[in-house]
Amino acid sequence: MELLPRRQQDVLQATVHHYVDTIEPVGSKTLVQRFGLRASSATVRSAMGALEQKGLLVQPHPSAGRIPSPRGYRHYVDCLLPEPGAAVHHLEQELTQLSLRWAALDDLLQQLARRLTDFTGLMSLITLPQPTERRLHAIRLVHTGERLLVMLVADSSQTQHLNLRLPHGSAHQVEALERWTDDQLRQSGQLGWESLPQQLQTCGQALREALEHKESFLGPGDQSAHVHGVSRLVAQPEFSDSSKVRPLLDLMDCNPAALIARDPCRDDCVWIGGEHPHTALSHCSVIQSSYRSVGGGVGQVALVGPMRMAYATARAAVQCVAKHLNNLLT
Repeated sequence: MELLPRRQQDVLQATVHHYVDTIEPVGSKTLVQRFGLRASSATVRSAMGALEQKGLLVQPHPSAGRIPSPRGYRHYVDCLLPEPGAAVHHLEQELTQLSLRWAALDDLLQQLARRLTDFTGLMSLITLPQPTERRLHAIRLVHTGERLLVMLVADSSQTQHLNLRLPHGSAHQVEALERWTDDQLRQSGQLGWESLPQQLQTCGQALREALEHKESFLGPGDQSAHVHGVSRLVAQPEFSDSSKVRPLLDLMDCNPAALIARDPCRDDCVWIGGEHPHTALSHCSVIQSSYRSVGGGVGQVALVGPMRMAYATARAAVQCVAKHLNNLLT
């Protein structure tokens, strides 16, 4: 991202802070008076014009002041985010009193989600840890007449059943094929089809083709999520127009965990507006951080709110909860 001149940095940062606090467009005179900018109103007005040309500020009405654009929020988060306030340290101290000793994991996550909402005023969401990839643990084969019943067992104890047409004259191969799959999965954790014995090719090829069409079974599964603070979200002034929040509420009814977009390259993400891959969050920002459990599972801690939010505090709070869960579960 292009590095802004220092004065433009100060003006953008002040504009964001003013809008987060007041939900009102701001002019140059107010910025100078409120934030003590060391420049005249005319100089600040010129800087605001330059920021508008770069797409970092917008003017909602011809006679109004400026407000941050989604690009402006992105530059602020990436380049200008201040250190979080002292309140985050109090949150860290409070979390040290929470443990799994007297509570089930579900209860703990619900308690943490509630605390995140109370602390930030935003909607919180915490998913249970889940393996990023499910490994095929066993295959069970049963032939009945012309059909081959297949049960797939993942190492997360989840199962799926397939019902295949048994190739003509291959019923005698079923028992040996199951022994071969057991040996393969025990030795290497995967099926090496290139080593399938010739005498099992007929039945084995039918099984291989069926498994290749069921790759989704071994991908990351749907995660259950603990959500708190939906009423806080819909009460935000930005969502007084129900058409902006209805797609989000519909998505939450179907699959709350879909609010979290996975980025395999980063444990911490800030999605602003249309950056989020799901269009239902085009008017929101999502701050999330990953945590891990001892079995290799990965869960997410997230806050969802309008783009106008206190990013420094929200990101620090999310990271604080994720770090605490890491310490408890690993």
